[in-house]
Amino acid sequence: MNSNLKEKIIRVCDSKIESKGLNVGLSFYAFFSNKNDNPELLMEAATWWILENKLDHFEKAIKIRELVKSK
Repeated sequence: MNSNLKEKIIRVCDSKIESKGLNVGLSFYAFFSNKNDNPELLMEAATWWILENKLDHFEKAIKIRELVKSK
């Protein structure tokens, strides 16, 4: 996973956790706007989420943040 995507995921997870608490869940779509303006990056996130980590559609933000930080 490229460093820009990693930083974005961590930033979004931190923001969601801060505003909604430790139990907040999100999907990989949370890291993107409603526009498909960067399909390559979206596919990179989807591949990491679905194929590499076998995650459910919604996961706890704290779990995602820790997975990304550990890579």
